[in-house]
Amino acid sequence: MHIHQTVIFKHKPVIIGSYSIVGPKEGKGNFGPYFNYVMKDDSFGENTYEKAEKKMIQSAIIGAIEDAKVKPNDINLMLAGDLLNQIISSSYAARYFNFAYLGLFSACSTIAESLAVGSALVDGGEFDTVVCSTASHFCTAERQFRFPLELGNQRPPTSQWTVTGAGACVIAKEGIGPRITMATFGKVVDWGINDVNNMGAAMAPAIVIIGLCGMILPRISNTKIYSKGG
Repeated sequence: MHIHQTVIFKHKPVIIGSYSIVGPKEGKGNFGPYFNYVMKDDSFGENTYEKAEKKMIQSAIIGAIEDAKVKPNDINLMLAGDLLNQIISSSYAARYFNFAYLGLFSACSTIAESLAVGSALVDGGEFDTVVCSTASHFCTAERQFRFPLELGNQRPPTSQWTVTGAGACVIAKEGIGPRITMATFGKVVDWGINDVNNMGAAMAPAIVIIGLCGMILPRISNTKIYSKGG
C-alpha cells in the first residue's frame, strides 16, 4: 500500500545483519566506535583507490552476511551502487558473489534506495533474503567529480568531503532486528543552486520536502487513508 510517495510495508521486512567499513579520517570522528572496521590507510592494501573501493563493498557484504548468520547461498539478490561511472565499484564487487545483481545509483542516498527497493521486493514475496550495499571513497570521488589529488588543487571552504566508507545490510522476511515499516521515495527538487562546490545547498530543498512527509504521516496514521487494506 502507498500514500503519495510513501510505501507502507505489510509484512515489515527485518534487517538481520549489517556491517560497515570506513577510512582513517572517519574512524577518528564522533561515530568512530560504532563502525565495524576502520581502515589503516585509504588504499586498503590495493594499488589504486578504485580497487580499494571495490574491496570495501565486497568486505562489507561478506561482513553483513556473517553478521546475519546466513550462508552466501541464502542470498537471493544483491542491490548495490556507488558514486563512480557505471557504478563500477559495485559491479566489480558483484563478480565475486554468485548473487543476482541489481545496480542502483542515487548518490548519497543509494543505501536508502537499496533498502527501500529491497524491502519492497521482500515484502512483496519476490525474494526471501536480499543484501543491500553502497560505498564511496574520497579519493575516487575527487578524481571523477573535481580534481585528481595529484594536481594539488586548493579546495574552497564550502567544498564537501566525500566519505570513505562502505556499508551493507541483509534484509529478510523474518528474523531478529530492526523492522522496515515504510519507505518514502523522493523527488528531484531543483531550486537553481549553481555552486558546484556547495552540494549541501542543492540537496536541502529535497530534504525539507521529505522531512515534511515524515511529520505528516504519523498524524494520519489512524485515518482511513492509512489503515485501508493494511
